[in-house]
Amino acid sequence: MRFTPQFLEELRARLPVSEVVSKRVKLKKAGREFKGLSPFQQEKTPSFTVNDQKQFYHDFSTGKHGNIFDFVMETEGVSFVEAVERLASMAGLQIPAATPDAARQEQRRRTLYDVMEMAAKFFQDTLTSRHGATARGYLADRGIGPQVQLQFRMGYAPEDRFALKEHLGAAGIPVPDMVETGMLIGGDDIPVPYDRFRDRVMFPITDARGRIIAFGGRALKKDVPAKYLNSPETPLFHKGDNLYNLPMARKAAHDGSPIVVVEGYVDVIAMVGVGFPGAVAPLGTALTENQLQLLWKMVDEPILCFDGDRAGQKAAWRAAELALPHLKPGKSLRFALLPEGQDPDDLARSGGRGAIEDVIAAAGTLSDLIWAREIAAGDFTTPERRAALEARIGEISNGIRDDTVKKYYRQDLADRLYRQFGGGAKGGYGGNRGQGGNFQRAPQRPFVPRISPANRGVPLTATQVLGRGPYQAVSSQLASSSIMRGQRSAISRREALILQSLINHPWLLHDRLEEVAALELGHPEMHRLRAGIIAAFAHEHHHGDEAEQSAEMREDLVKAGFSEQLQQVERAITVHAVWGARPGAAREDVLATWIQLVALHRQYHSLLRELKDAELALGAEASETHYGWLRDVKARLAEVDGTEALIEGFGEQSGRFQRTQ
Repeated sequence: MRFTPQFLEELRARLPVSEVVSKRVKLKKAGREFKGLSPFQQEKTPSFTVNDQKQFYHDFSTGKHGNIFDFVMETEGVSFVEAVERLASMAGLQIPAATPDAARQEQRRRTLYDVMEMAAKFFQDTLTSRHGATARGYLADRGIGPQVQLQFRMGYAPEDRFALKEHLGAAGIPVPDMVETGMLIGGDDIPVPYDRFRDRVMFPITDARGRIIAFGGRALKKDVPAKYLNSPETPLFHKGDNLYNLPMARKAAHDGSPIVVVEGYVDVIAMVGVGFPGAVAPLGTALTENQLQLLWKMVDEPILCFDGDRAGQKAAWRAAELALPHLKPGKSLRFALLPEGQDPDDLARSGGRGAIEDVIAAAGTLSDLIWAREIAAGDFTTPERRAALEARIGEISNGIRDDTVKKYYRQDLADRLYRQFGGGAKGGYGGNRGQGGNFQRAPQRPFVPRISPANRGVPLTATQVLGRGPYQAVSSQLASSSIMRGQRSAISRREALILQSLINHPWLLHDRLEEVAALELGHPEMHRLRAGIIAAFAHEHHHGDEAEQSAEMREDLVKAGFSEQLQQVERAITVHAVWGARPGAAREDVLATWIQLVALHRQYHSLLRELKDAELALGAEASETHYGWLRDVKARLAEVDGTEALIEGFGEQSGRFQRTQ
């Protein structure tokens, strides 16, 4: 859309800069100008000035300067066209259409937007009525309360085939308009059009400007063919060109939040609920090229978050293959993988913001993903197989259209080949040199172990492929997913010892149940196991001695499906000198060990939270004070790790020293 200079000048004349700026900045008159605090960064002394006569603003703290259009684009993260449209609305000016035909089409779209807005209000009202009781119960079970429902304008489509049709008809909306928006199902073979969405929780889908263009509906009955149903393609809605939660995410990205792509509506809502307003989701399809371009307009490296199962693996591959030809300097993707069997909604509810932060912090790069796919499951014991690998990754690089990015991918993959197989690939691909030059090994690359004779032919673990360090407490590493051919996420030894103590000494639950329930367990599977232990304890009769009660609890946990979690606990405990957690330990040793474990656990999590605060403070202001704070927190974290060894010293009453002498 093009705007004439006359129209833009009319906007400037109608809207003084101070009026536009005052929507976001509290201004005070200062002579011929206005002053206020910078909207671009935090400050205590006003350095932001506005001059209506000269029609500009100037921010001395950042050097930013411009007119009303620049201000809206800078503060709201919108394009020039959208800035003009918002200012025209503020000024009460009609935007001129380029042609009479364009004017007619725009008027038609406005009519359809009205239909969608009326439908959304109808669904919202129905959700809060007596007809929406079941839907409200479903949302409550998913942890979605009234405030969140209102924020996302969620609703309920009643089961009646003609409920929405009759409501819109009573407001004077013609049936053809209802059909054109996709709200009714009609056609030559359907004599009486009827509501498309029935007995479904409704999720409005908006365009970048916040106008409702479509709906997604979640069925409440189990025997419905489609659990989720989206609006069809309409003049307003093209599902491959939009993202759920786009307006909020775009504003969040402008304010510095990461953009995280998840699978569904409820996942987005859960992510926003724990502090990630930049969460978006495709609309019932795999990620499209247009959606990828939308993401890159918001941030340089959006994070794609997939389930850690086989379906998530395939989705990650598809996204990587889609992105490769379109990579540009600075524009790429990162991949975050969840623990198997969990989606972002599950993880957000069980682990809160911290669990999601750890998944995102462990996100790998696009080149990590490509290399892992090619190398992780392969058998490269012969020169021919290694040559085939070299040829495959050469083809991958050749698929990148941008020459600069292509060059660096060749260099990166050549270096990985060299590190994996030694001198056989030194200097580059050999056969590909004519296309990309003589590639030298890049310095300071992440280390990837070479294949030794002992492990040739054995699939590498994800940690080996990615060159990552050991699993950290609370973290759900990318390396834990089956997508990298690794094992399921490990757990911290401390959490394992806490849970082992409860299983071997159930009387701890009787004495300290509230303390057990309040413990902050970072690993989702251990969070579930703790709930299973408490449930088993609640149902037991507590007869017999400690060994019998412990055996009964283990039996109940196995029956409840916690066998894998019990094995994870055993695998995580790499030492056997912690007598207080083992069967048969004296009550005094059990209690002493328990107190020590819980104290260290609480201290560790408190320091983790302080670490995040220190990192945020340093990011906001790179001062010596904040840097010193960060170093101090890290030093105290290291001390906790060292102090943890003290728990091995407890056990005198159990005969620890006598047994080891």
